[in-house]
Amino acid sequence: MAQELNNLTLSGDQKLDEQLNKWLEWDGNSKTRNDILQLAKSEKWDTLRCRLCNRISFGTAGLRGEMRAGFDSMNELVVVQTAQGLCAYIKEQYPDKSIWSERGIVIGYDARHNSKRFAELSAFVFLANGFRVYLFKRFVATPFVPFTIKQRNCLAGVQVTASHNPKQDNGYKVYWSNGAQIITPHDSGIHKSILQNLQPQGDVWNTNEATLWKNELLIDPYDIVAPAYYAALLSTIPEKLVKANAESPIRFTYTAMHGVGYPYVEEAFRKVNLQPVIPVVEQVEPDPEFPTTPMPNPEEGKQSLDLSIKTATEHKSQIILANDPDADRLAVAEISENNKYKLFNGNEVGALLAWWSIELHKINEPNFPLSNCVMIASTVSSKILKSMAAVDGFTAYETLTGFKWMGNKAIEEESAGRKVLFAFEEAIGFMVSTNVLDKDGVSAAAHVATMANYLRAEKNLTLQQKLQEIYNTYGYHTSNCSYVLCHDQEIITRVFNRLRTFDNGKPNTYPTSILYGEFEIQDVRDLTTGYDSSAADKRATLPVSSSSQMITFTFKNGLVVTLRTSGTEPKMKYYAEMCGKPEDKQWDKLTATLNRMVEAIVNDFYEPEKNNLRRKAAD
Repeated sequence: MAQELNNLTLSGDQKLDEQLNKWLEWDGNSKTRNDILQLAKSEKWDTLRCRLCNRISFGTAGLRGEMRAGFDSMNELVVVQTAQGLCAYIKEQYPDKSIWSERGIVIGYDARHNSKRFAELSAFVFLANGFRVYLFKRFVATPFVPFTIKQRNCLAGVQVTASHNPKQDNGYKVYWSNGAQIITPHDSGIHKSILQNLQPQGDVWNTNEATLWKNELLIDPYDIVAPAYYAALLSTIPEKLVKANAESPIRFTYTAMHGVGYPYVEEAFRKVNLQPVIPVVEQVEPDPEFPTTPMPNPEEGKQSLDLSIKTATEHKSQIILANDPDADRLAVAEISENNKYKLFNGNEVGALLAWWSIELHKINEPNFPLSNCVMIASTVSSKILKSMAAVDGFTAYETLTGFKWMGNKAIEEESAGRKVLFAFEEAIGFMVSTNVLDKDGVSAAAHVATMANYLRAEKNLTLQQKLQEIYNTYGYHTSNCSYVLCHDQEIITRVFNRLRTFDNGKPNTYPTSILYGEFEIQDVRDLTTGYDSSAADKRATLPVSSSSQMITFTFKNGLVVTLRTSGTEPKMKYYAEMCGKPEDKQWDKLTATLNRMVEAIVNDFYEPEKNNLRRKAAD
């Protein structure tokens, strides 16, 4: 190594040269080490400055980024450093050494490139520190990791996954001992601990699968955890509905989006007595190249579900179920009267599963009052839970975006003696019961299928017809949620700063209307700065984060729109909803007004053409 450095012409930038030396000294992966070495030999200093002088940081409960060489990306060295930091932090929080080997940590991984290797390197770090490690030997659906934490009383959990991101990405999702994704202060504490434990320790670079499994503290938890997971799922569905599932004529088409979901959904269907799914054969086996869907996200709509629709049509299947590659999200489509498939958005599936959760509760626990029950949604999701709570008497809570907040809120409510029935986010994430304190696309698939069977058998309704009933009872809720793409952080910052200094640069001055004053803005809440015009003290009550952009505008006509940046993708998102009252039956008019207003909001607030932002492709 010293000879290599002697032969290099360094940049003359002290910080960059120090980081270059550290990378070449620490990285034990020959490919990524050579990538950096070649960039140095070619004197690509700007590229190296980007790769080595920036560090990938904790975002949505962990790391996510492109797989390539550099401290700013996902690679073996960064994973080892992250595992070392996480391990040190857990030891600090749980200083009793005896519980490290007793309770341990669970580690899972999806089918992406390098996921298994990243998981094995993490396992080595924890084993070297005397921890018991539950390492799945097979690709695992993400919900199984938080479930294992609760089932085996682990100190923490890691799932190596980039969920529905493109194939070049990977991630490192961290759960705490309560079974929920990490939130403050653990996220900042772990990040600080990583920075204090950057130099790889021990013989980590010589670890391999064979030597790893010789350690008696390493256990594959699948045969212990899987039966418990399916038993927990089965316990949420009344026995009479399980029996009725076998008699249903409805057939379900299923796609795993080249991910890990198929065997888990297949077994879930078997356990709750559902007929086997019709698999989309081109997408049912794990493939890290995602050959038939470069954007493996069922939330993208029909452009990602073409093969599912083709399979369902060929087999005369009424309902399509689609997991994302790590099987924590679920998309749903149903055949319509015009023989085309209606793809439900996340808010619509959320409304259906909220109703279903109440129905299950009434059957399973008829003497447990709904007034002591809770449902949770993220602040950018539909307000349908609030409308339902006003009629049915349960409590609806709103949290910041992401299941890390909802999972921890569920724990808080259960600790206070309340029963959490359901939580959801509009990005097709659903948590039916608290068996898993995170979104769970496997259990959600079984529940949607059982709900569809129940509606057909007991009420002669389709999912679409039931959704209409829900709107008739609680009021029509129509949403328009999408995004524009932006890879330039400076543009993102400029766009949002313009909105919060709208009156000639004065702080806390925001747009007051759209469409030349036709629709006036009543209130503004900015969770980046903490400003809330509706509060007496002008301070927001939800947690504030200066590291992310999020502004909510409430219009006088009832439309609520939130603009925010994604924590995992180069997207500037928008979430808009109009909520009608039960007596308001002019649904088409509400939807038309919503769409007209959203078009103006995107054009005026994001200014896509001026800022070179790319709109989402239309379905």
